[in-house]
Amino acid sequence: MQQLLAIAGGGALGAVMRFLVSSGVYRVLGKEFPYGTLTVNLLGSFFMGLCFILMVERNLVSMEWRSIIMVGFLGAFTTFSTFSMETLSLLESGELTRALLNILLSVTLCLVATWIGLTIGRQI
Repeated sequence: MQQLLAIAGGGALGAVMRFLVSSGVYRVLGKEFPYGTLTVNLLGSFFMGLCFILMVERNLVSMEWRSIIMVGFLGAFTTFSTFSMETLSLLESGELTRALLNILLSVTLCLVATWIGLTIGRQI
């Protein structure tokens, strides 16, 4: 039960941070393209890679902290369901180019961000 509460707390913080970061990005760049979702997914992917090395491979923190950060916080911070809805909305509104760009950028850049996080984690 304690682990579930810890994950829930991490998830609450991750959800709030997702809202704050994506809202800030949309204020700066506008809402013509899902920049906010792309930004949080890139950041979440990078930190998931970094945390995996530091917390799982190197075992630098307890299982409880791994659950709080990786499952709770990062799980709620990243937004694959939002990415999916925004992409479908672009498609339904006839914005094929923007929808395809969102798919290409999100998948490619998030994989690269995760790899960079893993690489940096291995060098620390």
